[in-house]
Amino acid sequence: MSEFWLLISAGQGPAECQWVVERLTGALRAEAQAAGLSARLVDETAGDRNLPRSTLVALVGDGSAEFAHSFEGTVQWIGTSPFRPKHKRKNWFVGVFALPPPEEATSVDAKDVTFQTMKASGPGGQHVNATDSAVRATHAPSGMVVVAREERSQHANRRLALIKLAAALSQRQQGQAAAQDQERWQQHHGVERGNPVRVYEGAKFRRRGPK
Repeated sequence: MSEFWLLISAGQGPAECQWVVERLTGALRAEAQAAGLSARLVDETAGDRNLPRSTLVALVGDGSAEFAHSFEGTVQWIGTSPFRPKHKRKNWFVGVFALPPPEEATSVDAKDVTFQTMKASGPGGQHVNATDSAVRATHAPSGMVVVAREERSQHANRRLALIKLAAALSQRQQGQAAAQDQERWQQHHGVERGNPVRVYEGAKFRRRGPK
C-alpha cells in the first residue's frame, strides 16, 4: 500500500495564514477519507494563538501520491480575518509541499543524527509508558531537534524522527527560498496569486469549485 506525505505551511505569514493551515489540514483529512485514504497528522509546528504554523500529514492508500500532488502548490483563502475584522486584506495564502514516500524521504544521513530515548506519554503527560519508546533526534549539521513519540516501538519512532527531520529541513529550504523574496510570504504578492491550486472562502472554509 502506497504512502505519501504533505507539509502544509504558513511560512512567515500572520495568524490568519496559520488559521488557514489548521482549516486546510482538516479539509485535507476529510477529503482523503472520502477518497478511501487514511490521513494521519504526524506532526505540527506551533504558531500564534494556539494555531499551527505548519502541519505534516501522512497519507496511506492506493492513489495517495496522486491525491497529494492535487494539493501541492499555493492554496488561497478568501475571507475576513477572524482576528482583525477591520483588516482590509481578504486574500490569504499558504503553501503545500508534497514529500516523497517515507522510504525515500529519509534523505537525512543517520550518521549525522544523535538519538536519545525518552519515556513516551499521552496528552498532558498522562499514562507514562513503562518503556523508553519515544525518541529525541538531533541533526548535527543543522542543529535541528525533533521528537517522535507517536509510534509504539522505539525502532518505528527512530524512523519517524528521520522523516520529521527530512520534512523540517525541506521546510527550512523552502523558507530560505522564500526569504529571497520577502513578498512571497509576508505580503503574499509572489505566491502565484493568480494560480492557486485550490481556493477556499468564508468562515466555513468552503472550497470554490474550479472555473
